Amino acid sequence: MGHESFDLARIDQSMPVGPQLSRILREGIVCNDLPPGTRLSEAEIAQRFGLSRQPVREAFIKLAEEGLLEIRPQRGSFVRKISQDAVMDARFVREAVEADIARACAENPPQGLVADLRAMLEDQQRLADDRPAAFVPLDDAFHRALARAAGRPNAWLVIEGMKSQMDRVRQMTSTNFPLAHLIAQHATVVDAIEARDPAAAVAAMRGHLRMILKDLPAIREAYPDYFDPSVS
Repeated sequence: MGHESFDLARIDQSMPVGPQLSRILREGIVCNDLPPGTRLSEAEIAQRFGLSRQPVREAFIKLAEEGLLEIRPQRGSFVRKISQDAVMDARFVREAVEADIARACAENPPQGLVADLRAMLEDQQRLADDRPAAFVPLDDAFHRALARAAGRPNAWLVIEGMKSQMDRVRQMTSTNFPLAHLIAQHATVVDAIEARDPAAAVAAMRGHLRMILKDLPAIREAYPDYFDPSVS
């Protein structure tokens, strides 16, 4: 493969291997260690991780269902280009769901939530300049914490299941644009929760999740070969 961070990944044989392999391949695609057009071979992946072909095949099918792989009979499996339509759909759903999550957190914030969120902001700030590619997992942790605090952890699971294409753009954004504005938007959400101001929390979350609408054209221009040219 020739992709350093992907090549460093390992499978824990004491745990179910299928979900681990799906996660490793998904992260490789989302982080662009496995860019669009990369051919993935069942046999090579199985040998690389010391697995049988069956869990590899199952992982490929799962990733194909998420729109990350294209399985071409007799030709192989290839990392798909980013679908802008899928990015926009995921953003739409995230805004609808997470605006209500922010509202719920502001209406009745659990004890310790604000302190936990501010600690997350500090972690984000520390990584913003030196390791921008690591921002996306911290961003996910922030949004996941809000969903749990609102008593809606399963809502985040629904979002996770459909945001892979959006994550690919977010990863490119984090490595190509300053992150200060995103962290400031997170801080605005936390401020609204601390003030117990549901309307402000909703507005802050909507504004945060609409930022990709501003960034996407520049990302697409910078990486034209990464995107599916067909846009409805």
